[in-house]
Amino acid sequence: MEQFINNIESNLLQCPTKKLIGIDCLGCGFQRSFLLLINGNLIESFLMYPALIPLLLMFGYLIAHLFLKFKKGAKTLQYFYILNSILIITNYIIKF
Repeated sequence: MEQFINNIESNLLQCPTKKLIGIDCLGCGFQRSFLLLINGNLIESFLMYPALIPLLLMFGYLIAHLFLKFKKGAKTLQYFYILNSILIITNYIIKF
């Protein structure tokens, strides 16, 4: 597992928006936050990119909904989408 994490850390993708324009994009911090999360640093991960955990939960729920066809699955996914959008935009405004 440690080798996997080291491999990911050494191959992080650069943000083209930040490289070309010099400002963060809405997704800046996602990769570093994910690395912090898989290393067990939950609080640091949340502070780096607050929408990571809700996004992972949303995608997990989406996959489960595709197979299990939850009764109100589409409505729940809409709420997840709204929550994640608010978190991403708020985080961007605060960092900007």
